[in-house]
Amino acid sequence: TGSINKAIFLLAVPMVLEMVLESVFALVDIFFVNKISSEASATVGLTEAALTILYSVAWGLAMGIMALVARRTGEKNFAGASEVAAQGIIIAIMFSIVISIVGFIFPKEILSFMGGSEKLVAENYRFTQIMLTGNIVIMLLFVNNAIFRGAGDASIAMRTLLIANAINIILDPLLIFGIGPFPKMGVLGAAVATTIGRSVGVLYQFYHLFNGKGIIKLVRKHFKANMVIIRSIINTSLGGMFQFIIGSCSWIFLAKIIAESGDSVTSGYITAIRICIFTILPAWGLANAAATLVGQNLGAGLPERAEKSVWRSALLSFIFFAFVAVIFYFFGEILMRLFTSDEVAI
Repeated sequence: TGSINKAIFLLAVPMVLEMVLESVFALVDIFFVNKISSEASATVGLTEAALTILYSVAWGLAMGIMALVARRTGEKNFAGASEVAAQGIIIAIMFSIVISIVGFIFPKEILSFMGGSEKLVAENYRFTQIMLTGNIVIMLLFVNNAIFRGAGDASIAMRTLLIANAINIILDPLLIFGIGPFPKMGVLGAAVATTIGRSVGVLYQFYHLFNGKGIIKLVRKHFKANMVIIRSIINTSLGGMFQFIIGSCSWIFLAKIIAESGDSVTSGYITAIRICIFTILPAWGLANAAATLVGQNLGAGLPERAEKSVWRSALLSFIFFAFVAVIFYFFGEILMRLFTSDEVAI
């Protein structure tokens, strides 16, 4: 009930900030790693390209979970929403275990497939190994935040990423460059810093999910596998997963093609893409606001209000990206120079 504009604003602002903060992980890493070498920067970029399959699964799964949690919340079935949340976490853990095993055993092969040079693979494969082996924190970060968004509590999702990013920003230079008592780890330090930051964020999420004070109240009995709910989540998520996987495959193969032109070119391409993604992610915030409103209004039996929420969110997205287009057209080179001094990359 109430104003749709106000509802979009209250949901979208923390969601937009949340998605911006998610992209800050990559921007911070690329900012500091660019100061090491083009090989290090290319390693981060190629690993992130490989991780897009994981992100696709995480995003798609998060969409399905958010839709079902929002529907149960709209129905005032908070116990049902909590059960959906728990089953979603189980699915996320199962997916991440498979990816961890592959990432731990085959980091060199993955970097080589992505087009990394022999030197790059030999020197930096452990970055890829840590990022893929520790993927469970990425998966849980997405899924848990989707639970909060579906329940209409987007502010916790935003605070989670604020905490995780603050830790990453502090640890990145300390571990990459070996400042003070910290070891000098180079590009490996970026992987360790990011994984630690995300892990603390996940612990913060679990605190709110298990403390019994929010709409979603998780207890041990919820974590017994319920195949009916699991099938429902997967069926709802598959469309989103394949939507993102199609885009991810293009990103992977483009990165692989670009990598053949050398590390400086790859570094420039990755840096430019990261800047673009930073501005694209607010659209996901608006989309998630629309998805929450659609789910809750359908659950409450108000399909016309759900449709109106979508059109209003789409208009706001159009206005925002018209502004972004102007900024990129006139200030593209200046934006690149904020992140790298490599003239070939720029």
